[in-house]
Amino acid sequence: MAGEALTPTTYIQHHLQNLTAPVGEGGGFWTLHVDTFLTAVVMGLIMVFAFWMATRKATAGVPGKWQAFVEICLEFVDKQAKDTYHGKSKLVTPIAITIFFWILLMNLLKMIPADFFAIPLGWVGVHYWKPVPTADVNATLGMSISVFFLMIFFALKSKGIGGLVHEFLTAPFGKWMLPFNLILNIVEWLSKPVSLAMRLFGNMFGGEIVFLLIWVLGGAGLFGAIAGGAFGLGWMLFHLLVIPLQAFIFMMLTIVYLSLSEDSH
Repeated sequence: MAGEALTPTTYIQHHLQNLTAPVGEGGGFWTLHVDTFLTAVVMGLIMVFAFWMATRKATAGVPGKWQAFVEICLEFVDKQAKDTYHGKSKLVTPIAITIFFWILLMNLLKMIPADFFAIPLGWVGVHYWKPVPTADVNATLGMSISVFFLMIFFALKSKGIGGLVHEFLTAPFGKWMLPFNLILNIVEWLSKPVSLAMRLFGNMFGGEIVFLLIWVLGGAGLFGAIAGGAFGLGWMLFHLLVIPLQAFIFMMLTIVYLSLSEDSH
């Protein structure tokens, strides 16, 4: 697209295009979304570094500002995890902390205009870069599939293979309705990670499109610039609520699903 004049439609399509790299011959299903992968890794490293900075000089006395802020955030997530999860596993709080803050940082990239990434990258020959990993369904599905395997792990740890298989075949209608029980449980278990992924992806992808539409409006003369600025400010303020809310919902549903996977039916 370098050197071509972009219409509003092609401009939006351009910014919604991932930088891809085929894995193996032909790529296809195994095509890697390089921008999503690298950005997600960087945000994860930033999260780890931020927490490390808070604990590096942690004190039991009067904490510094950053340590106090991190402690407040961790206590908030820890309280939500303990109030929601009814089991005894010590893994739930670390999982909740990782999910919430990692998704929050990835979502926050939405507050940076797409051209702030695209233009500098274009100077070095990278013409496609989708900056928000959670606006890519591959990222949200990857996280939700990880949650799905955690659900299986927690269920097996609590009930064992025999108990889990017995529950799949006999709950909720009893052993005489085995085929219906099996179908219902398969649908229930598979729907959880799919809905988890699609909820986060839909909100972030939809918000990204609206931001791009507002950005296009801002280039339509003086009136467009004024209207784009007003709408952009309003949408940005709205997303100051949406961004942490979506991270919180993903975290809370994960905890609920892990708790339910241990419950007997």
